[in-house]
Amino acid sequence: MPAAIKTHQTIWRPAANFDTLMSKDHKRRHQAFTPTAGPTTKDGDMRNPTRAVRARILAFGCLCVVAGTVGAQSGKPPATAGGSPRAPNVLTAADARDGWQLLFDGKTLNGWHGLGFSTTPTGLWTVEDGAIKHVEHGKGPVQPDGQPLTGMDLISDRSFESFELAWEWKIAEAGNSGVKYNVAEALSTAMDPPHAAKGWEYQLIDDEKAEDTKIPSHRSGALYDMFAPNDRKHVNPAGQWNRSSIIFRGNHGEHWLNGEKVVEFDLGTPRFDSAFAASKYNAYPSWFPVRRKGQIVLQDHGDVVWFRDIRIRELK
Repeated sequence: MPAAIKTHQTIWRPAANFDTLMSKDHKRRHQAFTPTAGPTTKDGDMRNPTRAVRARILAFGCLCVVAGTVGAQSGKPPATAGGSPRAPNVLTAADARDGWQLLFDGKTLNGWHGLGFSTTPTGLWTVEDGAIKHVEHGKGPVQPDGQPLTGMDLISDRSFESFELAWEWKIAEAGNSGVKYNVAEALSTAMDPPHAAKGWEYQLIDDEKAEDTKIPSHRSGALYDMFAPNDRKHVNPAGQWNRSSIIFRGNHGEHWLNGEKVVEFDLGTPRFDSAFAASKYNAYPSWFPVRRKGQIVLQDHGDVVWFRDIRIRELK
């Protein structure tokens, strides 16, 4: 622990607990602004405010040190760290200084299109109450992993190489979806089904009621069919908002969920290669696992899912 923090603890411990000190200070402040009948030497009187002022300054200083220390030790990306609720689909001045850009304006599908199309055909993707919503469509033929053979993923117009992507999402009961990255649209459309992205997938699913949750690497937060989320994971149930983040820098990747890092991997390592060999992706074309500047994809898995506050910043 840094020496400065130890100094504050030495000052505070013998005195009283924090609530008691704040209560006494509040009383002194109240007395300081209460008219009196005549001269007095009480600490709270405005003619002798030294101790009250000193207490307030000391309390403020300790709060700043503790808050700064907690933030510095958390190691959580700003977009995933806990804190006061933020307004979705809005960038603050601090966000802009940190390099964040919105991928969704909260009103339109500008910046996105249907995978394999020049625009977004109507019927599957819409904007509702400040969120991108995938509308449920009837069950039809599916791939072995349950993804529809017909349908259409939503893909970003722009491509990114090293980045931090953050978004909020909620899933309908028993629903299944995902966010894919390292996707090349031209390669995806060359492999059936042509309107489904081929890339690494951050799994989004109703862990409690969806069918495809028997395998740990198929649950929310996982690198789908590769790495299961760890025991720090906390996911809110269907119908409630969650906040997720992907960090993909060089060959290093991380998945975050509600303020906790739940998956971490490095391309080209024995651990990664072993997981890849045991996954469904081992049967994909040789171009699939190649690291590339890729697009971001919201998956059409046939179920209702909402996305909002989709933001990205490029990393060096």
